[in-house]
Amino acid sequence: MALNAKVLGREALTRRLNELAPAVEKYAAEAKLEIAKEAATRIAAKAPRGATGDYAASIQGAKLVDNPDKRQVGVTQTKDKDAAGIFAKFIWRFLEFGTAPHNVAPGGGNISFSGEAHMHPGTAAQPHVFHTWRAYRKAARRKLLAAVNKGVREAQGRR
Repeated sequence: MALNAKVLGREALTRRLNELAPAVEKYAAEAKLEIAKEAATRIAAKAPRGATGDYAASIQGAKLVDNPDKRQVGVTQTKDKDAAGIFAKFIWRFLEFGTAPHNVAPGGGNISFSGEAHMHPGTAAQPHVFHTWRAYRKAARRKLLAAVNKGVREAQGRR
């Protein structure tokens, strides 16, 4: 017995899925945004507070198309129009991974620097983004699959 399979690109697969179950994309889009908001809430709860709490308050989940000025980090650009992500102030990376001691004097990062060094002691890593996402990823996947299944069941006429 031989199995035949046809490999489709993302666009072709989405088009075919919309033909068979048009509600899937709608339910999946809602679930993606809900997952991003929930993940942002969880990350903000674990985020370092500092004196003002500005950074933790800046963490939010939203659609990528609503934030065209933001850059995706760690992943390739997506073609998914319903993709959602987590947005925060640019310092998230310094907080997540920490910084090494470095010279902060004007021109201090330059090889030809000959003045007095003003060393910043660096900061310890305060991980709060990736370990929180890894802990939530399995539940997020279940939530997205449940939304897709809901659309498929609706297309089949069952609820």
